[in-house]
Amino acid sequence: MYMQKRQKSRFLFSDRWLDRHSIVRNMEAFQDLIVIVLCLGLFAVMLIQLWGLFIAIMQQLDYKHVTAKILFVLILVELFRLLMVYLQEHSISVGVAVEVTIVSLLREIVVHGALEISWINTLAICGLLFVLGGLLVVCAKTPHMDCMSANTKLCPIVYKGGMERQNELEFQYSRQCEENQPLG
Repeated sequence: MYMQKRQKSRFLFSDRWLDRHSIVRNMEAFQDLIVIVLCLGLFAVMLIQLWGLFIAIMQQLDYKHVTAKILFVLILVELFRLLMVYLQEHSISVGVAVEVTIVSLLREIVVHGALEISWINTLAICGLLFVLGGLLVVCAKTPHMDCMSANTKLCPIVYKGGMERQNELEFQYSRQCEENQPLG
């Protein structure tokens, strides 16, 4: 007599009004809507900052102020790109997040001036930049690090057909374990 195991993806109330898959689909759609609203808001802030940059260039030429505004617009562009990657893959890109952090740190150094920062803060910023640079190198050496965690169709390394392939691999593994059991 062969007894079939219950699938892990089945929910206790799957045949009733409380269906896990429909709840997850609806929550993902709502989450996408929130990210789209954030993208639109970020785009509006970018336009306002560009207008302020244009006004700052026309009125007076304060290099520190103009450079800070340019770097802030670049940070906003990178955040926008991070949200676009999230909408496409439903995963945060580690490389883009590290780039945004590095540019933000450098912006703060430019705004406040490197000579005005205390030596303890300078040491802390250097350590953080060193760690972020190392993480950026790791992300560059592992080209599909972000998609490996997402397991999407766009990832050529991990995605092999989804759950069917995973179930097939589990079945092969359990069959090999049964064959290698000593006869007792």
